[in-house]
Amino acid sequence: MTPNFLKILALVSTPSLPPVRPPISKKTRALLASGFAKLDLVSREEFDIQSQVLQRTREKLKALEARLDRLESPPDQPV
Repeated sequence: MTPNFLKILALVSTPSLPPVRPPISKKTRALLASGFAKLDLVSREEFDIQSQVLQRTREKLKALEARLDRLESPPDQPV
């Protein structure tokens, strides 16, 4: 991130400042959008979808590990 971007972000996030005029705020929004676009961010929806995929994958892995344990265990021998 550029120092200029951080300065603008600090100005925008300070609540004690008077409201920014619309032409400046459009420029600020554009600068923030371009700064965030350079970051590797995902939407909340995409994050939630990937979390669900990960949960299902973990469940499948657990089931496969249990199956493998049963297959690798020697059969019970009658006494």
